Amino acid sequence: MFGLIAAGIAGATGLVGHLRSRKFVGQRLRYTSLVEKPMIGVWAGVATTVVAAPLVALLPIVGAGTAIAAGLGVGTGVALGVGDAKKPPLLED
Repeated sequence: MFGLIAAGIAGATGLVGHLRSRKFVGQRLRYTSLVEKPMIGVWAGVATTVVAAPLVALLPIVGAGTAIAAGLGVGTGVALGVGDAKKPPLLED
């Protein structure tokens, strides 16, 4: 029972991390030189996992899988947000 709840929390954390980081990088970091770094997605994912690991260790249901899911979500979101930032802005932005 708790394994299913933990998997749902980990999946939701990864999805929210992906969506928010992709939107942030695509819109806010568009004009910085940070988006030109090819490994920025990997570093963002590793940093998120390192920061989230001690936090999820304190919670009773979630564990290391949630920290890893958050890191993967943020890492892929940043990597795809870099691709979005390289596109020319639309008139609606």
